[in-house]
Amino acid sequence: MSFKSQPISVGITKTFPCSYIETELEQLLVLQEDNIGLALFEQLLALGFRRSGGTIYKPQCPHCNACLPIRIPSFLFTASRRQKRTLKNNQDLIWKIVEKQAEHHYELYETYINVRHKDGPMYPASREQYNHFIDSGWLDPIFIELWNNDRLIGVAVTDILPNSLSAIYSFFAPDEHKRSLGSLLILIQCRLAKLMHKEFIYLGYQIDESRKMNYKRDYMPYQILTSSGWQQTPEE
Repeated sequence: MSFKSQPISVGITKTFPCSYIETELEQLLVLQEDNIGLALFEQLLALGFRRSGGTIYKPQCPHCNACLPIRIPSFLFTASRRQKRTLKNNQDLIWKIVEKQAEHHYELYETYINVRHKDGPMYPASREQYNHFIDSGWLDPIFIELWNNDRLIGVAVTDILPNSLSAIYSFFAPDEHKRSLGSLLILIQCRLAKLMHKEFIYLGYQIDESRKMNYKRDYMPYQILTSSGWQQTPEE
C-alpha cells in the first residue's frame, strides 16, 4: 500500500511542569496543520504521536521517557477474569454510537472532571477546554455512549481510522464508580474494533510512575513502542 506524501511542519514547545510526574519537566513535539489525511495521521499514531483537538503531539522530554505509546492488537485481545466480571456486572447497560457531540456529553464531562480530577490540569472543567481537545477541523470523532435506562453515565470519544481506533478520552458518572466504567469503555472499544475489522486500538501513553495512567497494561496482549519498534507482551 502506498500513501501520497504530505509535507508537515514540526515544532517543539518550551519545557513546562509535567502533569503526571511532579519531579519532571515536559516538552512536546507539535504538529499544527489545517488538514491531515487520515492515512498520514494513522502513520503518525504508529510513530507515537497523539491528537488533542487539531494539534498532533509527542512527548520529547529532556530527562524523562516515562510516556510509553501503547496499543492493543484487537484480534489477539482476550478479556481477563476481572474484565469478564466487569462485562457481566454491566449487562444491564446499553451502549450506542453517535456521530455528533451533544449538550449532555459536556454536562457529564463537567461533573466527571470537577469530581474526579480536582488535582489535575483539566480542573475546573470548561466548555472551551472540552471543545479544544475534541474539535480538530479535519477529523470528527465518534461518541460511544453508555446508558442506564434513560440516564447517560459514560462517554468514550474515539477516532475511527483506516486500520485502527484511537481512544481520545473517556468520562463517566462519578457516582457509578463500582461499575468500573472506565474499564468497560475500553472493553467496548476493543469489541468495536473487532466488529469494524480494525487491527489496533491506540490507548495513548502508558505511564508506569503515574497512578492515574498505569492501568493500560491490564489489557492483554498489548504493544509498547520502543526504540526497536512496537514490542508485544506475551499472551497470557
